[in-house]
Amino acid sequence: MTDIQLYTKLSGLPLSLKAEVSDFIDFLKEKNFKKPGKMKKRVPGKAKGLIKMKSNFDDPIEGFKEYM
Repeated sequence: MTDIQLYTKLSGLPLSLKAEVSDFIDFLKEKNFKKPGKMKKRVPGKAKGLIKMKSNFDDPIEGFKEYM
């Protein structure tokens, strides 16, 4: 889409929608030009104990017996 096509679409909008488009453009600019912050170092084992596997996890699934 060219700038002229975009301007043509924009010029047909009411003033309230033009304000929303302007805010959205500001949002896109900020999102794309934001400098990435420092990544925090990951802590291994942070989720330990939160996930539990059932004892029958490796057992065959009833509906898939004919495929095995």
